[in-house]
Amino acid sequence: MTEYASDLLRLLDSRGYIHQLTDAAGLDALAARQVVPGYIGFDPTAPSLHVGHLVSIMMLRQLQRAGHKPIVVMGGGTGKIGDPSFKDEARSLLTTETIAANVASIRRVFERFLTFGDGPSDAIMVDNAEWLDRLEYIPFLRDIGQHFSVNRMLSFDSVKLRLDREQSLSFLEFNYMILQAYDFLELSRRVGCRLQMGGSDQWGNIVNGVELARRVDGTQVFGLTTPLLTNADGTKMGKTVGGAVWLNEDQLSHFDYWQFWRNTDDRDVASRLRLFTDLPLDEIDRLAALQGAEINEAKIVLANAATALCRGAEAAAQAAETARRTFEEGAAGDALPSFAVAGGSIAIVDALVGLGLAASKGEARRLIKGGGARVDGEKVTDEALVVSVGADPVRISSGKKHHGVLTAG
Repeated sequence: MTEYASDLLRLLDSRGYIHQLTDAAGLDALAARQVVPGYIGFDPTAPSLHVGHLVSIMMLRQLQRAGHKPIVVMGGGTGKIGDPSFKDEARSLLTTETIAANVASIRRVFERFLTFGDGPSDAIMVDNAEWLDRLEYIPFLRDIGQHFSVNRMLSFDSVKLRLDREQSLSFLEFNYMILQAYDFLELSRRVGCRLQMGGSDQWGNIVNGVELARRVDGTQVFGLTTPLLTNADGTKMGKTVGGAVWLNEDQLSHFDYWQFWRNTDDRDVASRLRLFTDLPLDEIDRLAALQGAEINEAKIVLANAATALCRGAEAAAQAAETARRTFEEGAAGDALPSFAVAGGSIAIVDALVGLGLAASKGEARRLIKGGGARVDGEKVTDEALVVSVGADPVRISSGKKHHGVLTAG
């Protein structure tokens, strides 16, 4: 572990957030002597962010915990293009109205992780549409475009991998990295931003912004990326059978969010505790050292802490109690995801999809064939089963860890 002088880099390093730094010594010295405003951008491509965004959100939280100023940049402008970094194909273009609705929906999450206000280290939220929507094409090309080499842009992995696979990269997408670099320049001018952070896939875009600020304004700014986060089995963190693990409660129930963390692989518990909770490192070390069945204690602590940060302490306690009742007593639990059934009955395939326990009817049928579907604890063997729903709720299960409740509609 590198020895840093600043509380900021010591905190980020000790909890495993640092992968690359454009100038470690320069940022360390700056953070040791003044408040550093730092930003991360989030494109509003859906009404909610998901667990894949959570490292970035937590990094802004750690920035604030160390006494510095988080800047949340909503990509109301860049979201109209879509970041092509390591994507196999272009994103679907969103309307201005959809983007605005997504921005409004996403804002709520950040208020749980950050303290907003007018103080030196209080977080602020800005939308890059404020400046990107006002750009004039010819002046932008003349003033900003001259600082970018197409040869160099083609060499970045985010572009090169797409071209090597002979997958189309539109001119619209190719402009994304220039606009992200311009965001950094604009933020350094508007709010004195000196740091851009992001995932390792953003390294090329971040370096472009650092160099643009130096060339155009002579301003020294810095970049920091986090490691690519995968599960111990090599799969991408945050992907589940039921789909994305959404941060907004109207996209995913408190119980399912809690259960996602409770289901963490034994090998991932220590890193998840460091990255996604505020627990002291000595307590994390104690929990990570637990063996055998005792590691479940650490997983419950992780689920409670991570859920409390994102959904609130009451939601975490409710989900934990629902889990206890479900698995220890066999009860349905009030916080389980529910689906209202009209007409008193529903096909088991439709029930599994409606509860989010399967992503499609085909997946539901495969689940049944594999013996993973249950109704009130009884294994389902008939894909054509129709479930009757009366006054009492009916518990539907996918495997041993995923459950939902059918209620009369």
